[in-house]
Amino acid sequence: MSEPHGVREYLLAFADDEHLMGQQHTEWIGVAPFLEEDLAVSSIGQDELGHAALLYELVLDLEGVEATDLALDALAFDRPSHGYRCCHLVEYTTNDWAEALVRHWIYDTFEAMRWQLVAGSSLPKLASVARKALQEEAFHRRHADALLDKLLDAPEARDRILEALGAVYPLVEGLCEPVEGEAAAMSAGMAAASTADLLEPLHQAIEARFGRSDSIGSRTASLQNRQNRRTTRSADFDPLLQRMREVLDYDPGAVW
Repeated sequence: MSEPHGVREYLLAFADDEHLMGQQHTEWIGVAPFLEEDLAVSSIGQDELGHAALLYELVLDLEGVEATDLALDALAFDRPSHGYRCCHLVEYTTNDWAEALVRHWIYDTFEAMRWQLVAGSSLPKLASVARKALQEEAFHRRHADALLDKLLDAPEARDRILEALGAVYPLVEGLCEPVEGEAAAMSAGMAAASTADLLEPLHQAIEARFGRSDSIGSRTASLQNRQNRRTTRSADFDPLLQRMREVLDYDPGAVW
């Protein structure tokens, strides 16, 4: 794989994860358990969408395309399903707030590690975006930790959180699965290490946060059942993309 294409794939996977996670957060606006959470999750969602837009701009820069609103929208919304490189964790759609909270904590824990990989990137714009994102991720983690601290101390709530962890945990490995172009990105000095190197620290962080329990499945079993999750879409993807495109389908002249 050529270096420019590999770098593009790397950035695209990063951007797609941020985009879909931001969209997932926005779907809780107005239906989160309490008003303060409506405000917090909407703010976090806006941050993630902002990160996605900045990463998509870098992708367009690599392609020699001016990052106009229309060009960004085309990249973010108009690709065929097989053109997306997001992981299945961010595609996962749930109506259960406990699952959404657990996913929020896991994703932001991983995301802070991932941004660190590119904080010293040879691509100055990416390093600048990483510095901004890391400041915002500190807020995201504090928000999730504050909720979990209270919920995990209450027996009934703890049971629900651990049940939610059991639903989300099988998707964790796919979060750290690298795209095909990652080696080229590392060779170009864009990233300090492989995304796969974050899997074990992420497992350890999850166990430290939630404790060892039956909700955390076998890592070995997970490693033996790879599904190339960044190049194949889950059953949740197409309905999510349709919801994401609702405004554009209603008004083709709208911009993100």
